[in-house]
Formats: sequence, structure tokens, C-alpha cells
Amino acid sequence: MVPETIISIFLGIGLAASVGFRVFLPLFALSLAGYYNVISLNENWLWVASSPAIITLGVATILEIFAYYIPWFDNLLDTVAVPLAAIAGTAVMVSTVADLSPAITWALAIIAGGGTATAIKGTAASTRLTSTATTGGVTNPIISTVETGTSVVMSAFSIFLPIVAIILVILIFIGIRKMFKYIFPKSKRV
Repeated sequence: MVPETIISIFLGIGLAASVGFRVFLPLFALSLAGYYNVISLNENWLWVASSPAIITLGVATILEIFAYYIPWFDNLLDTVAVPLAAIAGTAVMVSTVADLSPAITWALAIIAGGGTATAIKGTAASTRLTSTATTGGVTNPIISTVETGTSVVMSAFSIFLPIVAIILVILIFIGIRKMFKYIFPKSKRV
């Protein structure tokens, strides 16, 4: 596998992880990066770097960020965002992966891109639901701010330093695993 292909896979997985925190923000970052030729997009995905796509994704990003600050609406938004994250995670992988056959590209996109985005979005949604149940939603804006910040950081690292992004994705999954072990400890056997 060529280094460019590996870097493109890291880029896609990093953006897919970012999608797990905010669906539209990494798509907007991808659109801007394609428009300014920071990254190259697959031939069928060049439309993402168009002015109409940048405007549409920019508006969607702003609306999504602010929607997560509405106390009851954030949980409702998560029910729609989980399946959207799977689709968007798959899309960012397909749009960035280079020099692989279509079958391998799509398999990788669905498993690594969609899977990563869905796992992170599902965890984020569970965290927000737990926050709503335990604090009446008082801490939800803090969680929303952290998620948006993480999505910005992950998008930036994915585009400019994909190797660092893949390390961050691994650390995020380790953190998720530790969180679940803490929440659901194994029962002691007698």
C-alpha cells in the first residue's frame, strides 16, 4: 500500500471520528480543504469542494452547533444524528480514500468510517442522555461545547496531520472503553 493511500485512510478515519461529535462540521472542513486544494478528493466527490456545497455545509454546521445548546432539542437531535453520523462517516471515507478498488474503498468506508462515526456518536448521545437524566440538562451545554471543540480539533488534525489524528482516534476509543468499564463493571463471581 502506498503511503498516500495510508494517509488518505487516516484522514478519512479522523474525519469520521470528528463526525461522531458533530455531523456537519467535518463535512464543512472537508469542503473547505477541498476548495483550497489542501487535500485531494476522489473524482466523484469533487462537488464537495464547490461554493454551493461550502455554503450549504457552513449553514448546516452553524445550525447544528447552536441546536445542541437547546436543552430538550439536543436529545431529540441525537436520535436523528446517530444514523446521519453513519452516513456522513462513510461519505468522508469514500471521498478521501485514494488508490483503492471501489469494493475495498466502500467496505473500508462502511466499516471504518461509518463504524467509527456511529460508535462515537452513540457514546456522545448516551453521555448527553445521562447528563439530562442526572442534572436535568444543566451540564448539556458544557458537553455540547466539548463535543464541538473536539470535532474542530479532530477535523483540523485529520486534514493537516492525519497521523496525529489516527492516534487521537485510538485514544478516544481507549477512553470510551474505559468509560464503559467504569459504568458497567464486571460483577464479582463467588
